[in-house]
Amino acid sequence: MSPTQTLASSKDESSFDDPRFELVDRALKRNHYHQDALIEVLYAAQESFGYLNKDLLTYIAQKLKLSLSWVYGVAGFYHYFSLEAQGEHSCVVCTGTACYVKRVEEIVTKLENEFGIKFGETTPDGKLNLQTVRCPGNCGNAPIVILDGEVWGRETPESTIERVRALVANSGGKTDE
Repeated sequence: MSPTQTLASSKDESSFDDPRFELVDRALKRNHYHQDALIEVLYAAQESFGYLNKDLLTYIAQKLKLSLSWVYGVAGFYHYFSLEAQGEHSCVVCTGTACYVKRVEEIVTKLENEFGIKFGETTPDGKLNLQTVRCPGNCGNAPIVILDGEVWGRETPESTIERVRALVANSGGKTDE
């Protein structure tokens, strides 16, 4: 039985008809299924699916003939990889030295209190994910906040809350209708 069939039998067979698997398979083929290509394959999977769930990690482990614990360990070690679904919008706050000195902790506390989640979590409605990063390399504009990939510098708790509220309020994603 092939790894795809093994994985498919634990889930719904149609899940492997998902075209996002084609991107993962291309990365596997491009690297000739070499085990040392694990990070590149994980990167392709993350780009394709948005996060790395257990089934996807199992699929990659089987294709590369690696143990699931090894693949999971690598995915969990690197900050870039996410093992949980992310929110519709992301708010990444730098916690590096320059930002820390510029009182980024006040921004962190305000965000956690305002949205009722801790960093690394997603709001229950799936609208916002809060994350931290050590240093995106823009120390001259500390403290740095990155909203959906857009870098904002010299942030204050008030300006950050205002920006994030507007971002979430204007999102057109998930509704209860």
